[in-house]
Amino acid sequence: MRTSHKKKTAVTLTPTEAILESISDGVFTVDLEWRITSFNRAAEEITGIPRGEAIGRRCSDVFRSSMCEVECALRATLKTEKPVIGKSGYIINADGRRIPISVSTAVLRDAEAAIIGGAETFRDLSEVEALRSELEGGLRVGELSSRSPLMRKVFDVLPAIADSPSTVLIQGETGTGKELVARTIHDLSPRRNGPFIGVNCGALPDTLLESELFGYKAGAFTGANRDKPGRFAMAKAGTLFLDEIGEVTPALQVKLLRVLQERVYEPLGATRSEAADVRIIVATNRDLAEQTRRGAFRDDLYYRVNVVRVELPPLRRRKEDIPLLAEQFISRFNRMQKKGVRGITSEAISLLMAHDWPGNIRELENVIERSFILSGEGYIGVGQLPEEFACASTAELTADSGMKNIHSMIDAHTIRSALERNGNNRLAAARELGIHKSTLFRKMKTLGIPLPEQDGRRRSPR
Repeated sequence: MRTSHKKKTAVTLTPTEAILESISDGVFTVDLEWRITSFNRAAEEITGIPRGEAIGRRCSDVFRSSMCEVECALRATLKTEKPVIGKSGYIINADGRRIPISVSTAVLRDAEAAIIGGAETFRDLSEVEALRSELEGGLRVGELSSRSPLMRKVFDVLPAIADSPSTVLIQGETGTGKELVARTIHDLSPRRNGPFIGVNCGALPDTLLESELFGYKAGAFTGANRDKPGRFAMAKAGTLFLDEIGEVTPALQVKLLRVLQERVYEPLGATRSEAADVRIIVATNRDLAEQTRRGAFRDDLYYRVNVVRVELPPLRRRKEDIPLLAEQFISRFNRMQKKGVRGITSEAISLLMAHDWPGNIRELENVIERSFILSGEGYIGVGQLPEEFACASTAELTADSGMKNIHSMIDAHTIRSALERNGNNRLAAARELGIHKSTLFRKMKTLGIPLPEQDGRRRSPR
């Protein structure tokens, strides 16, 4: 009688496989149909996607990268057979976070030297980007950055707010970045591994908004052939962001109040309640306290959403952030559009800082994007700004309150950039900034900027 003994066989890695598993850079390979054929341990850690889920899928579906559509480094390598080294970009990981990366590529060949696919390594640059932000001297929390003392007050309380489970009310004018603050609170919170789900309450009529929030059961109304989960269900174990909460009608306010009080909700057509395992953040550009006094917003709901309040200042009250935001937008557009715009001139910055920005950061982003498209590879100047800015040249600005405002807002970064562009010629730098030379000297002294050892007007002795 023969007895069979089953032995457990250990997986033996080849030397190459062992090396790929031990390095900290993500590595993956694709075949000629762009389907992933290998995916190392670091690639799993950086993307948050298990190897079993990645292999066999198209790489663009896995990485959702800024490069996938128009500037894929691996596509360029397979086309030219030349490697790409250290190309910058970003991917979207499994949690929806944007991860800055550096990419290098090479072709894969078989034993007969025929191309059978491509290989790519990518390095997580998150720590490098964080260090760079610190060295730039600005305040930073998550993806938020600022030089404004008003924003420092906001940044100081965000970690504590994120740690609590309480409902948060974010108030601020349109375009001040309320959703970005909500995402930052989510990213810093214990629910960071759960989903962040947002819905604009002002964009949908009441009937659609109710089904969008709570979902519905099959047969709830004509055309409801199957169950549809709502945003509360989709945000389970995560955060639900209700933007423009001030637009919600009184009838729906009652149902939201029940969710906040009892932490349960009922999908349309349901016969029993479901638990609302979500952290709720609401935002509005309206004065909810005033709406409550007028009876347009329920006072009991107001007290429920106004547990913790974050007030975002408009851009006109934090104009010292304009140079920082402009440079960030230019850097992002350079990555997205594969250009080399070097920055923005001080004269153009001065005109931006004289503007009131009724549309806030969103308006500034649109202005920079338009100017970016019209610029070449140098600096964005007055000529690339929209007509309403270009017409108000610094030569036309007199010593009124507007000019004094520009003087007060010119920061150290702007002055150093102007001096560098003008070869340390302080008179030329002052003219570019639209201020008198003596004013420039006073600003440099106040900001602690040392005078250059040699004025750009003087020649070095031979």
